[in-house]
Amino acid sequence: MFPTDRPRRLRATPGLRRLVAETDVRPRHLVLPVFVAEGLDAPKPITSMPGVVQHTRDSLRKAAAEAAAAGVGGIMLFGVPARRDAVGSGATDPDGILNVALRDVRSEVGDALPVMADTCLDEFTDHGHCGVLDERGRDAKRSGAGPIETVDNDATLPIYGEMAVAQAAAGAHVVAPSGMMDGQVGVIRRALDEAGHRDTAILAYSAKYASAFYGPFREAVDSQLQGDRRTYQQDPGNAREAAREVALDLDEGADMVMVKPAMSYLDVLRRVADSADVPVAAYQVSGEYAMISAAAERGWLDRERTILESLTAIRRAGADVVLTYWAVEAAAWLDR
Repeated sequence: MFPTDRPRRLRATPGLRRLVAETDVRPRHLVLPVFVAEGLDAPKPITSMPGVVQHTRDSLRKAAAEAAAAGVGGIMLFGVPARRDAVGSGATDPDGILNVALRDVRSEVGDALPVMADTCLDEFTDHGHCGVLDERGRDAKRSGAGPIETVDNDATLPIYGEMAVAQAAAGAHVVAPSGMMDGQVGVIRRALDEAGHRDTAILAYSAKYASAFYGPFREAVDSQLQGDRRTYQQDPGNAREAAREVALDLDEGADMVMVKPAMSYLDVLRRVADSADVPVAAYQVSGEYAMISAAAERGWLDRERTILESLTAIRRAGADVVLTYWAVEAAAWLDR
């Protein structure tokens, strides 16, 4: 009790604070998400995400080299095709933009930087959903009479398996199924093993919520989304469900699991970190990035301190890995 107990003693100097810090953020904890678009001749700024661009293949190679030099933990690729169709065929095409970009990045960085691939159809479908539509969804698309919300889970799974195999063949160290289809991890694991890619790891988007914070991402990938994704992404109010989703993915062979978004779901992240026996990731999504960026631009927040505090909070809640668009910039601050 006071006056004997004085916690401030251990806050008295920078050295003492560093000595007793319970949570750290290092470059190795951070993964850089990047967008690569087909047909660009120069990087294209994403207006709702200041400082983030849709890359050309050449600028992506440079960004990957910079990320490797910064010592970050990995790079996650999202492809933006020039053409889309109902089944997302560009996702499985070896010469599609995502698979070509994976080959580019892997040839640039080798094994120095883990190369990860988003394994989902939403960027590649003309309706913007994460899988192929079921009959009701196809009817809604044809008629334009209502929102398209229904995806055929089981018809989508073999496409995910084919997509993951194409990504592994293109050089991905890690495939990341983000579509929230039931059974996706098991199908992908079997497909990879049968194709000889037994060492390709799976980072499962296990607890992915139907969040409003994805808004700027839709611009980043030129989303064609019609309707919403509430029939397969989680309800924001549900936490027990997240624990169930994680357990199912672990049973199916996930090597890592993810909670997305991060900052509004730190309680879920803590719960997952306490129960999972594999590394846990969290995605600081586009809306989180945009909010901090907008406030900092207006002088309402100290930009660097706010970014580092947000990353520390995600780590403190239990994330071993944090996907953040500030990965390379923050790495430079952390090494000062």
